[in-house]
Amino acid sequence: MNMTKEQVVEAFMNIQLEENYNFLEEDLVMLADAFVKKATPEIVKAERDACVEVARAYNTLVADKILEVRSQPV
Repeated sequence: MNMTKEQVVEAFMNIQLEENYNFLEEDLVMLADAFVKKATPEIVKAERDACVEVARAYNTLVADKILEVRSQPV
């Protein structure tokens, strides 16, 4: 997943940094993409874990099967 240039610029404009920075748009996009790529695996895992817990609340066999399928290499 990558962010669009517009999303990156909007996010940058809406944060309050300690100092003023004058990044090129291309550099902001590269930074944003690096942050997203770094965070994505943990976000995906947290979302998957939450889904398994919801499934487990209704059917432990389904939750176990989800874990089994997700642990297999693609």
